Amino acid sequence: MKKEAILYQEMGKALNCKICERRCIILPGKTGFCQMRENEDGKIYSLNYAAASSVAVDPIEKKPLFHFYPGSQVFSLGGVGCNFRCKHCQNWGISQAELENIPTRDMLPDDAIKLTKEYGCKSIAWTYNEPTMWFEYTLDSAKLARKEDIKTVYVTNGYQTEESFQEIKPYLDAANIDLKGMSEKFYKEICDARLQPVLETIIRMHDARIHIEITNLMIPGYNDSDEDIKALVEFMVNEVGVEVPLHFTRFYPQYQMQDLPPTEVKYLENAHKIARDAGMKYVYIGNIPTGTGENTYCPACGELLIKRDGFQVVNNNLLKGKKCPKCGIKIDIVS
Repeated sequence: MKKEAILYQEMGKALNCKICERRCIILPGKTGFCQMRENEDGKIYSLNYAAASSVAVDPIEKKPLFHFYPGSQVFSLGGVGCNFRCKHCQNWGISQAELENIPTRDMLPDDAIKLTKEYGCKSIAWTYNEPTMWFEYTLDSAKLARKEDIKTVYVTNGYQTEESFQEIKPYLDAANIDLKGMSEKFYKEICDARLQPVLETIIRMHDARIHIEITNLMIPGYNDSDEDIKALVEFMVNEVGVEVPLHFTRFYPQYQMQDLPPTEVKYLENAHKIARDAGMKYVYIGNIPTGTGENTYCPACGELLIKRDGFQVVNNNLLKGKKCPKCGIKIDIVS
């Protein structure tokens, strides 16, 4: 479904898209890098408005968001396309696909909000591929969600412009931002993108009091050194604070990086230790079948607050408040 886009500027016959930090200059009859936005008759059109490739009811922990209504359900929608070209993408079947080659269903904003309510979900998330690829759709849906007291979630690579952020800001409640590495070299070679805009988005969202959690997928030999982890943790501590949850997740061979082994657990545990030693309060280890790395503990006394088994909350000791039941300190959680 086509819909005229927002946030673009005329440059002669070309049009300058201002949704993401690629800021594509799109010639007549052509599409931008993402292939989802086309210059037609002097206007940019979103080609994938309301075209959902994936629809599911997920635990909020799957995003992952561990400090945002833990144990609740989220109505999850994925589209088509991406503004990155990550060599390790786990959802490459939709993120790197052409729209006409992917089966989609029309999911108008009214329908999405209706289903969110019917399934008893606390929130709605745009996820699986980059949500800014159907920005106008997420914006229209988020406005409706706000009227129905449904919380809104982006699972994003953080490559949006300040202009598009200002549009969605009043209607966005939470985001998990994928901070893929801490060097421009990594972003260029592995993602065909840049690091700095991602850092700016993280700071922007935090300053706007949007609930954020950060995920770092640790890829063996690429972004898992002590120097990489220390740089990431230093950014977190200095720019957004020690209260922001940080998820280190295990890499499994995917897409164009199938020659690599899965991340060894000892590297994830080392990253966890580096972050905790630096003062980060809530650090998690994900994509590991067993263990306690996804439980929430009191950062002061170590009391087990939320026990998880995979994406499921087994026991939540914070149901009666946001304070540790043992030592009484405030826990940074939205509930």
